[in-house]
Amino acid sequence: MGPRTLLVPFGFLALLLPPPGAAEFSPSLDSDFTFTLPAGRKECFYQPMRKEASLELEYQVLDGAGLDVDFHLLSPKGETLVFDERKSDGVHTVETEDGDYMFCFDNTFSTISEKVIFFELILDNMGEDGQDEEDWKKYVTGTDLLDMKLEDILESINSVKARLSKSVQIQTLLRAFEARDRNIQESNFDRVNFWSMVNLGVMVVVSAVQVYMLKSLFEDKRKSRT
Repeated sequence: MGPRTLLVPFGFLALLLPPPGAAEFSPSLDSDFTFTLPAGRKECFYQPMRKEASLELEYQVLDGAGLDVDFHLLSPKGETLVFDERKSDGVHTVETEDGDYMFCFDNTFSTISEKVIFFELILDNMGEDGQDEEDWKKYVTGTDLLDMKLEDILESINSVKARLSKSVQIQTLLRAFEARDRNIQESNFDRVNFWSMVNLGVMVVVSAVQVYMLKSLFEDKRKSRT
């Protein structure tokens, strides 16, 4: 899996040099990330933690068929702490020890549908560390950081543009549906009015005939003699 381009958030979140098939985050108090997980793929991330700190991780599947994904959270010793199977979202908090915690999103069960996944990390009791800024500067310096930010901004703008275009298409489709339904309703209204008038006319004619027939029954048909 190739290297990822990340926008550095409030804490100094940076892309480190991960093992193949994984990405890694440096310590930060609060960070979030949205990525696309292709069909049949598994994506893993590493988060260094300190002893007696707290790691809270919240994830949500934003897009994709079924809106589900498998989630794994492993301790530095390789023990499975959390396993969610085919879930659309989840929130998990663990008390940590020294070492790198690994969490993975697994979409290998899907053969055709990619998933758009958002997750947020909240780290508590991480202590004071004046080396955080220097750590990320080792990997991202000078114009590299600017290029990362500009690339992410451009990607966000393109994403918003694509979503707006999709919204316009959906609104156009909905307007077409609304126009079709309105035409059907107006046609039904005219048809109901027409047949109501026909029924009213028939009722008037039938009433007149009935009155005439009743009157004829009570008429004295004998001719008066002179």
